[in-house]
Amino acid sequence: MFTGIIENTGILKEIKTIGTNKTFLIESPISNQLKVDQSLSHNGVCLTVEAIHDYTHQVTAINETLEKSNLGNLKIGDLINLERSLLFNGRLDGHFVQGHVDATAECIEVIVKEGSWEYTFCFDKKFSNLVIEKGSICLNGISLTIFNVTDINFTVAIIPFTFEHTNMKNLQVGNHVNIEFDVFGKYVNRILLTTPNSKTQ
Repeated sequence: MFTGIIENTGILKEIKTIGTNKTFLIESPISNQLKVDQSLSHNGVCLTVEAIHDYTHQVTAINETLEKSNLGNLKIGDLINLERSLLFNGRLDGHFVQGHVDATAECIEVIVKEGSWEYTFCFDKKFSNLVIEKGSICLNGISLTIFNVTDINFTVAIIPFTFEHTNMKNLQVGNHVNIEFDVFGKYVNRILLTTPNSKTQ
């Protein structure tokens, strides 16, 4: 479980393809603080730390993860948002994030404001009932509030601190980000879809 508050970024140093899986070697300021078998969010995807070498760590993404996220499109030198799992001994600054990516969204517009940046994304319409005005969403592991919501689009505003300390500064029109919709919204939606109408009981 995570909060969507990015701790550090890492640089992708090596990619190995083994069967349908991809193994990534990532260099970061927190790599030497990790432990093997620890969960770590990479662009919002929960992956298990397999090995640690000085200031690098190794993780593997299986085919299912590669198909539903942007990890399969990563290149050597790419910047990756990192967050260690939640400790239940402090404040929850973002929102509950599982690290289970639902889909990707395409950036279709970037507007530079005076002191902030606005990014608009297009997503699959089948997820429209999980996206609400002023609701929480996780993009590349970042907990954000969405606005200007339609059936296929939403916008987020990025403050300078988030811009400088995450890979949002490298995001351009046409790039894809990982999306995890609010877990509570997903459960409520599931209940509503599977609960028989009172008239039919």
